[in-house]
Amino acid sequence: MTTADDLAARTPVSTPGDSSWFTHDRFGMFVHWGLYAAAARHEWVMQREQISPADYEARYLATFDPDLYDPRVWVDAAADAGMRYLVVTTKHHEGFCLWDSGLTDYKAPAAAAGRDLLRPLVDALRERDMRVGFYYSLIDWHHPDFPIDLLHPLRNRTDAAELNAGRSMERYREYLHGQVRELLTDFGRIDVLWADFTYDMAGPTREKVEQREWLRRWVEGMGVPVDSGLRGKGPTDWDAAALLAMVRDLQPAILVNDRLGLREGWDITTPEQVIPEAWPLVGGEPALWETCQTFSGSWGYHRDEHTWKSVEQLVVMLVDTVSKGGNLLLNVGPTGRGEIDERALDRLRGIGRWMRRHAPSIYGCTEAPATISAPRDSRLTYNPSTNRLYLHLLHWPAQPLVWPGMKDRVRWARLLHDGSELQAPIDVLSALRPQAPDVLQLDLPVRRPDVTVPVIELALTDGPRPAA
Repeated sequence: MTTADDLAARTPVSTPGDSSWFTHDRFGMFVHWGLYAAAARHEWVMQREQISPADYEARYLATFDPDLYDPRVWVDAAADAGMRYLVVTTKHHEGFCLWDSGLTDYKAPAAAAGRDLLRPLVDALRERDMRVGFYYSLIDWHHPDFPIDLLHPLRNRTDAAELNAGRSMERYREYLHGQVRELLTDFGRIDVLWADFTYDMAGPTREKVEQREWLRRWVEGMGVPVDSGLRGKGPTDWDAAALLAMVRDLQPAILVNDRLGLREGWDITTPEQVIPEAWPLVGGEPALWETCQTFSGSWGYHRDEHTWKSVEQLVVMLVDTVSKGGNLLLNVGPTGRGEIDERALDRLRGIGRWMRRHAPSIYGCTEAPATISAPRDSRLTYNPSTNRLYLHLLHWPAQPLVWPGMKDRVRWARLLHDGSELQAPIDVLSALRPQAPDVLQLDLPVRRPDVTVPVIELALTDGPRPAA
């Protein structure tokens, strides 16, 4: 007999910030937008092409004029795709600020744009009742006090050491803390602070040895020898503990990611461009987690990048993430004129068509109870509040669907997209097929439903029983 304990779903470890909305909403939009959109060849173009800060500013500040920018269009595209929150790059590594910061002139009002680009986006999000997240780069390749390091565009200059002699990490740190204070003071409630990132391989960070080794390989893969004499930067450089304390003081409910380099005190762990094989653990406990992913191979707008994922790949990515208790933050890189790329809009519309009928299998859902195993070529999500199980069929099975261990655990089953009932096979031959007594059989349509990923909704026998 199935008991309530058998249906207990794992929950993430409690966090300092308010994660209740986060574990319900599950799906958000990431926006990478800055001067690099005008370059249109990756958000790290300044670093990759080793463009000096002065040349970069001269080339792009006067030409960045997003005359087609309408933040309501962005927000509508996100909301119509089923996204419930949005995280935007207020400042990326290039150092350019989307808002009217009082601490620098390297900002949108001083560019050809001539105006604050962040505030209208925040207003548009609140009009659609969507949560607001701010990405903020700890790195700043433009700031004159940010020391040249192993990732800096000037890393290969023969006079890099001389240039560093006049730079002050202390002054840059004051600037960093001051800008975060601006963002968390001047825009009302902010739901997520997405800081990016710590890269001191030898520093006292929370990362495991293998994660530091991955970072080492990544840096060397860009042609930067780790033993070049230029170090990275870590939590001491940011004064991460004081920064986090200020963030908690200004916005007590905010969720903070794990990239400050601290061992504890943050909320969300953030695997990038990968979905873990299982629910990530931190200190042996299930973590609050979110994978950030791109439509293609670039975060910022890249005109000539063509490795775009299909709608089916993206829907499966969302389902797979939620089936392991996580969130998906899916990125768009708007153009230099302020529009979301048509290739991204096409995918968003496709995801939205699927979400319109299948959102119950995402919102409020998490990993299925450990006592329930998914059939082959499928993913399970589970809503503990309604006691409903969702079977996502990545491959349409031959007749009938056979599911061991589930016969007495299901009150009813139906296809989610149209609410049509599914029953046990009633043909004579089905009675001749030898099956274990606990096997659930469901008679499926011969033809696969015309949806991106078909979903079967099942009401379980134990636990809460809402109206069907």
